[in-house]
Amino acid sequence: MKKIAVLGGGQLGLMMIRSAIDFNIEVAVLDPNPEAPCAKHAAYFEVGDLNDFDTVYNFGKKFELITIEIEQVNTKALHKLSNEGIEVYPQPHIIEMIQDKRIQKQFYEKHNIPTSPFILTDSLEDILTKSDFLPAVNKIGKGGYDGKGVQIMRNAEDLKKGFDAPGLMEKLIDFQKEIAVIVARNKKGEIKAFPPVELVFHPTANLVEFLLAPAQISVEISKKAIEIATNLTENLSVIGLLAVEMFVTKEGEVLVNEIAPRTHNSGHQSIESNMTSQFEQHLRAILNWPLGDTSLIISSAMINLLGEEGHIGPAICEGLEDVLKVNGCHMHLYGKKITKPFRKMGHVTVRDKDINELKNKIDFVKKTIKFISNE
Repeated sequence: MKKIAVLGGGQLGLMMIRSAIDFNIEVAVLDPNPEAPCAKHAAYFEVGDLNDFDTVYNFGKKFELITIEIEQVNTKALHKLSNEGIEVYPQPHIIEMIQDKRIQKQFYEKHNIPTSPFILTDSLEDILTKSDFLPAVNKIGKGGYDGKGVQIMRNAEDLKKGFDAPGLMEKLIDFQKEIAVIVARNKKGEIKAFPPVELVFHPTANLVEFLLAPAQISVEISKKAIEIATNLTENLSVIGLLAVEMFVTKEGEVLVNEIAPRTHNSGHQSIESNMTSQFEQHLRAILNWPLGDTSLIISSAMINLLGEEGHIGPAICEGLEDVLKVNGCHMHLYGKKITKPFRKMGHVTVRDKDINELKNKIDFVKKTIKFISNE
């Protein structure tokens, strides 16, 4: 029986475990939360700080292969483990690059990856002098996650909202759509991309509310997006998955926004709607197995189930049975006991051959499922 160690025990790890079971793979997990989604399902679960050198090193040295489901981990420990012969995928230097959005953007620039114009900033004082660069998006260099660490700046007054830390300002793109392409690469260098999906973001929380698969874009733009994502994967020589989020401008340009070297929210629908799920593909890639067929079986959508605003406490899921009556709906609940505003509590995948009917199902799920608390 093969064993894999995973840093992070959230919902991505949970879905990875479900896929690993099909291959008789045991998954060990390290996470700071004793009630993390993976806690009851991992073959071995350890509570510990993912950013502490000794904790990560002592956990990792027990295994032959380590991967991640979150980027905020101690890379110095991973470098040491890698130097000692333990396989770490994605490679530690790639995780380090992803941890700093400044380095990410400079990598795109160096390798001619199309992206929005940007400038680096060092502090709030620095940002206040950049009114000539507006409108822009200020991103904190390190620590931003799931919509946090991002500030839109349309006028000089907005500059005061900037982050007093090293970061960057990107030109605000007047985009037509946001899309994502997930690409897998194994140690042999075999690469396969999933078809692009279309992302629709929550109007205030700055995270994905739902997505459509396939993206409603032209064949030409789809090919361009896959080519860019594949090129980026090759330039990085990443082993595992790379999720590439992109803007499609009104002029038909495709620009890379951000990347993540792991399974990703933009690939959840692949469990039910693609020949190979992103979680199986990640396992295939890091184990250096042949990559699976990524083709789409049926049009689908994934709706994130977010904690309701104004509710913090023990989670109650309303509307579950009503959604289960809808044909083509598949529920994924993450087992998080506490709900918070905009916390990802689960997702629903809906499938339909008719795109209009698919959109009707999205609207129904969005207005029906609610995560609330009585406290």
